[in-house]
Amino acid sequence: MAATSRTAKKRSVASQAGPSSKKLHLNVPQASEKKRSRPVTQLAPDDGSGSDSDEIDEDDAEKQDNEIVNDEGMDVVEEKAMKDPLAIREARKAQKVLQEQRKTAKPHSSLLTEAKRVWSLARQKNIPTSERQKHIHDLMNVIRGKVKDIVLKHDASRIVQTVVKHGKQKERDEVAVELKGKYRDLAQNKYSKFLVTKLIRHCPAHRTSIILEFQSHALRLLLHREASSVLADAFELYANAYERSLLLRDFYGKEATLFSVTSGSIEDKERAKKGLSGVLQGGDKERRKRVLTATKTGLVSIFNNPDKGAVTHAIVHRALWEYIIAVNEGEGEEREKQFREMFEWYVVSLCNLSFHLAKCNSCQEVLAELVHTKDGSRVVREFLARGTAKDRKQILKVLKPHILKMCTNEEAQLVLFTAIDVIDDTKLVLKTLVPEITQAADTLYPSPQGRRALLYLMVPRTRRHFTPAQIASITETDEIRSRTSKKDADIRQNEIRDGASEPLLAWISENGEKISRDPGGSLVIPEILLYATGGTSVPLLNSEHPILILV
Repeated sequence: MAATSRTAKKRSVASQAGPSSKKLHLNVPQASEKKRSRPVTQLAPDDGSGSDSDEIDEDDAEKQDNEIVNDEGMDVVEEKAMKDPLAIREARKAQKVLQEQRKTAKPHSSLLTEAKRVWSLARQKNIPTSERQKHIHDLMNVIRGKVKDIVLKHDASRIVQTVVKHGKQKERDEVAVELKGKYRDLAQNKYSKFLVTKLIRHCPAHRTSIILEFQSHALRLLLHREASSVLADAFELYANAYERSLLLRDFYGKEATLFSVTSGSIEDKERAKKGLSGVLQGGDKERRKRVLTATKTGLVSIFNNPDKGAVTHAIVHRALWEYIIAVNEGEGEEREKQFREMFEWYVVSLCNLSFHLAKCNSCQEVLAELVHTKDGSRVVREFLARGTAKDRKQILKVLKPHILKMCTNEEAQLVLFTAIDVIDDTKLVLKTLVPEITQAADTLYPSPQGRRALLYLMVPRTRRHFTPAQIASITETDEIRSRTSKKDADIRQNEIRDGASEPLLAWISENGEKISRDPGGSLVIPEILLYATGGTSVPLLNSEHPILILV
């Protein structure tokens, strides 16, 4: 019996080793929101208009929310000026009367008062979902039919945003339908622009109709302080291929906008997805020339205003890359002329232009704005591959202040790899680019992106550390390199490896024990030991687990 009792006791203990009992979680963790890729020139997150998210900063939002809730209160009385208690009481009474008069004079004052009361309940953080949904339902009943009238007000805008953020799809669609026809104005408003981004994100059924309201105005909106971030978020984070083509269409000129079908048919969508090449498809030589000229004019208008911030957006980079592709598909001399015009204007003219801009000290801050996106990175790599020795030197000079950040960016680091692959002047590369990477080895090796920057100096394009997709991207400029670069690729690679070996070996010699204990570092050390040139092997014996270090 004792044995049976002990066995039962053990089984009882074993049965308790399962998952712990579920607890009530008031705040269900949500998936991290999408964010636009950050330019390598950006030192810190922007506020307000330049945010990478459709959300207002939480601290700012909380402060603004409290201001909205307290907006019904009275003005503060300066008690220092009135030391008489009776006078203070009389002044407060007068202020209260004045406040009531102001409130009643405002349009929709009673509606906003009730909406703020319900909203203060719905916006609480630590409440169950069921209770929040009840408050959201009540709030929607208050503002239903009046959303268009109140949404441009700074306080009401936050109220409607709460409905869209926490409400169900039914409430979101109701708000989207009520605001139809006003999205262009809302996008240009300091407060309601966040609501537009939320609706684009949460209402896929209405996304195309919202984006169509921006058509014929996209270029102007991209240069607008408030609306620019709305279009950038819509293009990079939420729109599908067809919806992105609608935003890009304004770059192609009025002819393409007016004569492009927007019926939404399958044939229309497939053609629109091709972008500029789809617009040029089937057109005669004169039409092609007109569309390309209009596209160039649109791009120049964006890049002539780098202080507006639009030069960092993926939508602009896509338009620029489509233009370069279209130019490359042209005929011999005309193709080279158009590409050279764009290249010289972009690299040379922007230097002179930016000299006169207070927010852009040099051309460096303009060219470097492209490298953080897929299309922008491809544009700069094309410039590197097709440029002359002088052009490449200028581009390298432009990018030098941002090399460390570029090493840790998925797209920007491809520009560095292309520079290593195509520049014949390896002495220039070893003087300008390589030291910036090797001196930051301690910072780079823990991250996958940083490791690739280090390893590309030793073992470029190896499948041990580079995915097939990354290798395919890097090799896109090989065909152009064969025409524009004189030095043999193997010779160039060996010269870069020889120049990078000494500083990397010295780095391992000084920090080998620490690096080898890191999972990322253990991937870097063998490659450097196997492929670096020069040095002799000595054991590091003053460690519990000796490793070979080259000195």
